[in-house]
Amino acid sequence: MTLLNPTDAATVTRIALNLADKPGPLLEVLHGVQHALGHVPAGAIPLIASALNLSRAEVHGVVTFYHHFRDTPPGRQTVQICRAEACQSMRGVELEAHAKIRLGIDFHETTPDGKYSLEPVYCLGNCACAPSIMIGEEIHGRVTPALFDELLSQPENAP
Repeated sequence: MTLLNPTDAATVTRIALNLADKPGPLLEVLHGVQHALGHVPAGAIPLIASALNLSRAEVHGVVTFYHHFRDTPPGRQTVQICRAEACQSMRGVELEAHAKIRLGIDFHETTPDGKYSLEPVYCLGNCACAPSIMIGEEIHGRVTPALFDELLSQPENAP
């Protein structure tokens, strides 16, 4: 089991104890930990379980069930590719395949240099301009493989 450094352990414990009295607090605690640390590290699971009087298996099961939760640190820039029906129907699958090859990673992974994380998202609300992606906080529509490469080469999208 990977241990957390004392600062991160204190952060996890504080978040868990602050929310422990709420009904069904586990998801809210996990969101809080991910927001604070960028991911839910393995070393946080026993701390959360203890604070919420749950088993480690229960906490681990929730972390691994929901795709939103990361168990590794994210890249400096997150690239989200819309996988909703409108984007899929407009060559979104081709764009996904290209992005995975271009970055050399699959969904929920981070490039070895720590620059990019690739995440699926199930609607960016940009259906009329499908397929869409989001790099950081910026949404881009009508993205082709060539445009994907161009967007990643722009200085504002380079981490």
